[in-house]
Amino acid sequence: MASRRILRVNEALRRELAELLREVQDPELAKLISITEVDTSPDLRQARVYVSVLGDEDEIVRTIRRLQHAAGFFRRELAARVNLRYTPALVFKPDRSIAQGARVLELLHEVEPPQVEG
Repeated sequence: MASRRILRVNEALRRELAELLREVQDPELAKLISITEVDTSPDLRQARVYVSVLGDEDEIVRTIRRLQHAAGFFRRELAARVNLRYTPALVFKPDRSIAQGARVLELLHEVEPPQVEG
């Protein structure tokens, strides 16, 4: 289990990255992107950033590539906003849990409830 400090750092990074995504001028990133979780290594040198993207698989892959390409920019901006000795290197990963949940709900709605005779 992560320490309280790591949990606080994760939340601060998630909050600031979400804010940076709202401010970014890149049209490729001007779509519905959510930072769902940040998982920082115990030494604070690397952070996995889980991102949910509204779109098909190709759009998700393009967005993750674009985010990874801009990781240096995000890291520099985080260094100015979050007071840490080391600003972690960012690795962006797709988070498909929201899409999977939507698919499960869709399947549940397809199943009709049994008719009760009475």
